[in-house]
Amino acid sequence: MIPELKKTAEAKMQKSLEALRLDLQKVRTGRAHTGLLDHVQVDYYGSMVPVNQVANVTLVDARTIGVQPWEKGMLQKVEKAIRDCDMGLNPASQGDLIRVPMPALTEERRKEMIKIVKTEGEGVKVAIRNLRRDAISHLKDALKKGEIPEDDERKAQDDVQKLTDRYIVEVDKMLATKEAELMQV
Repeated sequence: MIPELKKTAEAKMQKSLEALRLDLQKVRTGRAHTGLLDHVQVDYYGSMVPVNQVANVTLVDARTIGVQPWEKGMLQKVEKAIRDCDMGLNPASQGDLIRVPMPALTEERRKEMIKIVKTEGEGVKVAIRNLRRDAISHLKDALKKGEIPEDDERKAQDDVQKLTDRYIVEVDKMLATKEAELMQV
């Protein structure tokens, strides 16, 4: 029972870390990369789908993303979806290609982005601590029911705490890396 509980807690903490990694990829730096538009949703005949499922997303140059919808009728919808996403992008149509230039980040905008990144990180840390709390409460319940001895429960609590500490340190490393990336001019 205890190994399963620890394995479950670790798997959930790993998922939280992966979610943070994906969220941090969405926060843009000065450079363009196609992953920036992965979370942009487009209305495709009544259902919302990611932009990369209705168009080719490529890099035109280091600071410009090119989006080429597969259907001509989707050009305005894709352009509007990119403009409406909260990333401060201003796409421009050129024939059947939408060019999305990456504006240079100002010092003020960089600091704003760092605040956003830190907020995301705090949310993940809270999620990890909640997972720790749940695991420990399961251990205490098992102890009350007499399913596990007190020594094993104490050792398992320590292991869960070490696991939590390890993932919190990992979150801090990811945040520091992204912060350094954002402050790079």
